[in-house]
Amino acid sequence: MKATQSITIHGTEVNAHTQCAHYHSERDIIAIQHKCCGEFYACTQCHEEASGHPAQVWPKNEFQTEAIYCGNCHQALSIASYLSCNSTCPNCQAAFNPGCANHYHLYFEQ
Repeated sequence: MKATQSITIHGTEVNAHTQCAHYHSERDIIAIQHKCCGEFYACTQCHEEASGHPAQVWPKNEFQTEAIYCGNCHQALSIASYLSCNSTCPNCQAAFNPGCANHYHLYFEQ
């Protein structure tokens, strides 16, 4: 895990904690790099609105990729770390929205 202060988070009305117009509770603080374009978006709806192309899911064999960004501590996490963190950032212990698990199929191979 490394500091990634220069990452740009794309989306609609994205703030410093990666919350967007679609997901903006105090726990909606992660952004995900999309496999298809390599860009970080606050959510899949932001990607759909702004990218101009369909999203692709990350294959299991690439789950070591640092494609998750914590909007609280501004650290990158591997997909594997994120999927196994029990909705808590392993770096800063900030609580992530556990409801995000309902959308994993949109981002990650099941």
